[in-house]
Amino acid sequence: MDWFSPAQCLGYVAFVLGVGCFLQTDDRRFKWFMAGECLAYVLHFGLLGNPTAVASSLISLTRSLLSLRTRSRWVAAAVIAANLGMGLALAHRPSDWLPLAASCLGTLALFTLQGVAMRLLMLCGTGLWIANNLIVGSIGGTALELVIAVINLSTIVRLLRRPANAAG
Repeated sequence: MDWFSPAQCLGYVAFVLGVGCFLQTDDRRFKWFMAGECLAYVLHFGLLGNPTAVASSLISLTRSLLSLRTRSRWVAAAVIAANLGMGLALAHRPSDWLPLAASCLGTLALFTLQGVAMRLLMLCGTGLWIANNLIVGSIGGTALELVIAVINLSTIVRLLRRPANAAG
């Protein structure tokens, strides 16, 4: 394996953007970082030849960008429907639904919640990704999601400690 191939380098970019995403206390910056992470993953998985991961990342990219413009429950429902459709087309065993459920939780979080509540629901999705990555034996994916969980928890604590009138 070439640790510095273009595909792997894009994976590292996605990792950095994912960590940066969950460090954000401003919801808009959070969503922009998440969109960047998803774009890097689209390119990463494309170069690795994994079309289902590309499709999932494209849905997540679209979701992140849409959530910057609207909080429409109809748009959230459409994104969730796309995830479920992808699951019906691609899932072969119960554990295949873990990342799809994580994506659905992320969609609900981004479109319907803010601040700590949004991050708590995203944390639940991270837990599903950790379970998925452990099941499939993804060491790097598990490490990434564990780091994201710790950073997200840290950001939640920072938000809870911040005075109620502090913004962004």
